[in-house]
Amino acid sequence: MTEFIDLFPTKFVKRPLADFEEPNRDLIKHVREMEKANKSLTTDYRENNPLEYDRAGPNWLRAQINDTVIAYLKDVGIDYAVNWQIHAWANVNRMGDYQDPHNHPHAYLSGTYYLKLPTDAPKKRHRSDVRPNHISFYDPRTGFNMTSIKRDPYVDPEFTVLPEPGLLMMWPGSLMHFVHPNLSDETRISLSFNIVLKWSDDYLPTQ
Repeated sequence: MTEFIDLFPTKFVKRPLADFEEPNRDLIKHVREMEKANKSLTTDYRENNPLEYDRAGPNWLRAQINDTVIAYLKDVGIDYAVNWQIHAWANVNRMGDYQDPHNHPHAYLSGTYYLKLPTDAPKKRHRSDVRPNHISFYDPRTGFNMTSIKRDPYVDPEFTVLPEPGLLMMWPGSLMHFVHPNLSDETRISLSFNIVLKWSDDYLPTQ
């Protein structure tokens, strides 16, 4: 019997959250308050976890992230107890701000939740291929697309998303990604997070 098997898949989660408007308002207010106390909030990400606070917005988002992690583990077939903690930080991106291609060492999963994105269109002076406020993810198999031909599913090594407020995304922490520049006078605000496992020898695979 002939089998066609997709080897080495990368599990990626896109989850628009319902009824996000009120929690987002509280989270944006929360981030603004934190930024007043620390102007380096976005780059000083190790010391500022907005989900450690006991208030409506953080409590809601913490529960949504935990539910998404549970769904991810179930989808990949992990049927034993896994313990984790959420390390989150705020991203406040103004005109010209972006994040270089990077991954998240020491994280089992990583993700971002979007609070506010610019609504104005890019200025006409920008190139037609500019994608402000998008986020791109890259095939971890470097150069795998080099021998692809037309209609080959591996021809595009990049997966790009234009987020909207209320969107939660999650992916393996090793996956390289790039946050395109904000080219608007409006602020882009998101919360990124790492799912860090509380280690147990039960996690060791049998190989």
